[in-house]
Amino acid sequence: MKRSVIGFLVAVLIVGGSAPGEAYLKLGARVAGQTVTLKWGDFPIRYFVTDRSAPGVSAPQMQQAIAGAFASWQAVATAQISAEFVGFTTANPVSNDGRTTLGFVNRPDLDRVLGATSFTLDTVSGDVIESDIFFNSRFEWSVAANGEANRFDLESIAVHEVGHLLGLAHSALGETEVRPGGRRVLGAEAVMFPVAFSAGTIHGREIKADDIAGLSDIYPNEEFRANTGSVSGKVTKSGQGVIGAHVTAFNPKTGRLVASFSLSDDGSYTIAGLEPGPHVLRVEPLDDGDLESFFDASLRVDVNFRPKFYERLVVIPRGGGTRNADVAVLPK
Repeated sequence: MKRSVIGFLVAVLIVGGSAPGEAYLKLGARVAGQTVTLKWGDFPIRYFVTDRSAPGVSAPQMQQAIAGAFASWQAVATAQISAEFVGFTTANPVSNDGRTTLGFVNRPDLDRVLGATSFTLDTVSGDVIESDIFFNSRFEWSVAANGEANRFDLESIAVHEVGHLLGLAHSALGETEVRPGGRRVLGAEAVMFPVAFSAGTIHGREIKADDIAGLSDIYPNEEFRANTGSVSGKVTKSGQGVIGAHVTAFNPKTGRLVASFSLSDDGSYTIAGLEPGPHVLRVEPLDDGDLESFFDASLRVDVNFRPKFYERLVVIPRGGGTRNADVAVLPK
């Protein structure tokens, strides 16, 4: 069995790259000349936790925070996943030893990186064999129920990283403001938003509609297929497809947001996992974020266009899809 390793970094301010998928941004890899979505073929995911502590957080406390993160994703009713804590280990979480390991590593050289997720793949099937997550003990961490001032909430960051471990890339459903030294999150509608909340908050523990739709799209159960719908179409400018347009579906009844990107040359996009009923569709450029946080460097992402709403409400059918929701945007 051949294996390959793919690294993925999540930083406080600037984040490493991702690979394109059909709906949402899902992590991908090249296998036998094709891009496949990173996903686990077997469950439960059996994982170890390093017995290394960090100031203010013992190894058992870390294990409880990680268990809480896995539990949040396992609670998604429309997805089929499971995980099992095996035990503590002295191994590093980046050792590529055939075991999935999560733990602290002191990386002062990575002064903007809170955590990182790496993968070992079966290069025949594309299935994930092993995934390791390290949390940078260069930072101050907390496992307090309500958070602690000036310390990053370990469970919040673990929820984000476990999302990567399960195959999710980044969501752009968030808003930041630029401050000296980087960006501060004003709000986010996905735990997979690439910029972390400020130290002292626990907002990142709660997975949102976009996260749920993404996970369920990768590991769907019958409820997901039967009770949700999708919308698809093309984003064009001057008759040409737009790559990298951020397309958001908003349910005015529930307030839930689910989004995707146009990732092909013809500007095609798909947003699945939507509640049945009317949605507002909006297309915008990703011109206020770091493109490398979302896209592979090889994509010719276009941010030179004006935001635009679809001309009418899009009605999502239960268990089906609305097609040809095409949006022609104008240059800036």
